[in-house]
Amino acid sequence: MWNEIKLMNHFINPVKLMICLLLLGYGQPVFSAVKSSEPDVGALWDQYLSDDARKSPVIQYPFERCFKLASARYSLSLSLLLAVSRGESNFNPRAKSDRNCHGLMQILWPQTAKHLGIYQLDALYDPCTNILAGARYLRELLDRYDGNLHLTLAAYNYGPNRIRKNSISSNIPQGAQWYSGYIYHHLQHILRGATAPAASSGSGGRLRYNPKQQLEIITFTKPYRAAGFYQYLKERAPRLNLDWYRMGLGRYQVVMLYTDESTLENGKRKLRKLGIEVKGR
Repeated sequence: MWNEIKLMNHFINPVKLMICLLLLGYGQPVFSAVKSSEPDVGALWDQYLSDDARKSPVIQYPFERCFKLASARYSLSLSLLLAVSRGESNFNPRAKSDRNCHGLMQILWPQTAKHLGIYQLDALYDPCTNILAGARYLRELLDRYDGNLHLTLAAYNYGPNRIRKNSISSNIPQGAQWYSGYIYHHLQHILRGATAPAASSGSGGRLRYNPKQQLEIITFTKPYRAAGFYQYLKERAPRLNLDWYRMGLGRYQVVMLYTDESTLENGKRKLRKLGIEVKGR
């Protein structure tokens, strides 16, 4: 915690630092209040399956051909696959975690990879191979949990041996609960503005998502602090295109997304008005 305070103190004045510490759960009473107000993620996933699963994203994402192939082969919604990849790696095919997970969909080596028929580590860095493997695994889990996406995602993160088939939300590990909500957060970015059925969408004229166009603001060691600081900025600068990502074991980064130099500089100015000075790109 103190490392985070020192880091924040480089770019936030003392008054705003005190506000941030309260918002980020500095002290058990505040954190308990945050946890008690968390939404029912399972119900949100059920609503997604009912209302939004066939919607197509407005933005064109990296490796979209591979995602569409996996979506069709394993009867999974395109937006779900994109949300998992966005949350796991931000579409980085060379991503590697502290827990020996690899590629776009962060496939565990060697256990899960070999279960999915992949026997060479390098194969996980091929985008289409990785996406198809991740989709196959999601399909297996979705069938195992009778179409319950909340439990499916909990097991994708924690392993099916740790998530019982008939579990209720309150009985699964808190980290697995968090992961399901984390992927749902990224789904909201994927679905932003989406209205048309996925089958009718083409790539012509759509803006491309560039995962490299993001400005790092701060890194935390606790996910609820990153989520809290993200929400703090969203409330005070709603027009900024902000997000936060899990960057590895114990690292959660809040970033600003931008489309060009103009939006980058404009975003920096807005952050400076909040007392936040960010160096670099």
